Order: sequence, then C-alpha cells, then structure tokens
Amino acid sequence: MESRPLRYFVAVAEELNFARAAERLGISAPPLSRAIRRLETDLGVALFERTTHSVALTPAGEVLLTEARFALDALEAAGRRARRAAGPDRTLVLAVKADGDAGLLEPILERFAADPAAVPVTVRLCGWLEQPRLLRRGEADAALVHEPFDRTGLDSETLIAEPRVAALGAAHPLAARDHVLLADLGLRPGDLHRFLERMRHGGRDLAQLLTCVALGELVTVLPASVADRYPRPGVVYRAVPDAPPSLLAVVWPQQSRSTATAALVRAATAVAASAREGYDDARAGQPVASTRARSWSLSGGPGRA
Repeated sequence: MESRPLRYFVAVAEELNFARAAERLGISAPPLSRAIRRLETDLGVALFERTTHSVALTPAGEVLLTEARFALDALEAAGRRARRAAGPDRTLVLAVKADGDAGLLEPILERFAADPAAVPVTVRLCGWLEQPRLLRRGEADAALVHEPFDRTGLDSETLIAEPRVAALGAAHPLAARDHVLLADLGLRPGDLHRFLERMRHGGRDLAQLLTCVALGELVTVLPASVADRYPRPGVVYRAVPDAPPSLLAVVWPQQSRSTATAALVRAATAVAASAREGYDDARAGQPVASTRARSWSLSGGPGRA
C-alpha cells in the first residue's frame, strides 16, 4: 500500500468533510473522492458512511485511522533518522519534561558519557507527555516519561516508583497534619490521573503551579522528589500514603537498533538502582514517622534497545 492514499484517508477521517480535507491536502475534491474509493476497493471494505450531509467513519475506518497514523509517523520517522544518521555530527536526542526527571537526568548523562557506545546528547525539553509523539516521529531517540502514556510502537523500562505528596498553601487547614489522604482532597485512587491531567491542561509549569499553591488558589499532588528539590516559601508538602505511586520510565522506539540508545537505557536503569539504594540507606537513619515519603522502588530488568 502506498503512503499517498493513506495520507488522503487520514485527512478525510480527521476532517469528516471531503471539501475541507481536499483544501488541507492542496487538491480538489473529485480526485480525493476517487482516491478514497480506490482505497476502499483495494481493501474490500467501506471506510466511510456517506450521506448528502455527513461523512462518518465505519468500524473498519476507525481501525485503519489508528494504523494509518502509526504507519505514516513511522515512515516520517525513518526518513528523519536516516537524515540524522547521514549528518556530520552523530548525536542522541533525549526528550524530557522540564522538572520531570525525578533528579535523575544529570547522573544518567554522566554515567552514559562513560560508556564506550556513548555519543553527544541533545536534551530536548518538551511538554507533558509530548515525549511519545517525538519518539514515534523520529525526533527523539529516547525519553524519560511519567506513566501512563501511549505505548504504541514503543518499548520501556520503569525506573522508579516514588510516593506522592500533596502541595498545600501554608495556611491551608490540612497543612497542620503530618500526612493527608486522597479523601481529604476529595479524590479516590482512580480519580488521581484525571485530576492531574486537568491540572496540566491549564498550561502551568511547575513554578506557576507552586505560586498558585502558595497563594491558596489550589492544592495539587506531586511526586515526592519535587518536595525535596523545590522547597518554596508558603508551600508545604505532606505525604499522601494512599495515593498510587508516580512511575518514571525510560522509553525508546521498538524498532531502535542503536547501540547508543541501548547504552543510555543501561545508564538510566543503573542510576535508578543506585538512587533506590541511596534512599534506602538514608531512610534507615530517619524516624519512621518522617512526613517525607522517600521509599522509591525499582522494577524491570536491564535496558533493552
């Protein structure tokens, strides 16, 4: 199957209007309609339900839309990777959300640099959960990503599972407690992911979010590492022992055969293991009632790439 009919199909499927899809593609509507008919004939299925007033995807069309997007992304990614490989300076692009690395980014880069397979690293800072798209499009070779995320076409190793804390304004009634529960925040365990997504869709970065917390405008839940790395006047952090842990993974494309990417995955898992040992050693000397949850766990085996 050629890529052009798939591009035409995706445009119509996303617009659900042949005229708008044709304008988007820079062609006229009649050849677009003929191309879609030929694609349906080749596949032996109807992809759209057409009436004089509407266009809708059939069940077969819905399946093809998911697969076509992935196939087109993979095709574009292959071209990008080939062009980068042919460039004069070979580098590895690591996608990371700013302040979303649990403090592991610098030690990972340091350990990776000592590996014989290492190459120069470009750190690409990106938005929340933008990393999987960058990997699939060939714009990044590896990423640090908080779970859950869209795993289509990707492999991963979970690095750490860290407890969560509530970020509260110093004057908030719950700030007087040594810990809070999700119910105190009006949440259930199954609600936490949707709650965090709403927070992130507001477009605030961490500094803006903590400013809003200090002003008493909101309460949020964060990975425990944020409390350790970003103490802030007017903000207190309290452990939330019944919250599901925050999981950070190293992620890379399934089709990757890069020895440099494999070396970075090895570095990430080794650094995470060392971090876990360090936190366990530190915790052994702390009171059990410490309000800062520090018990991180490591899952998964050696990196695969």
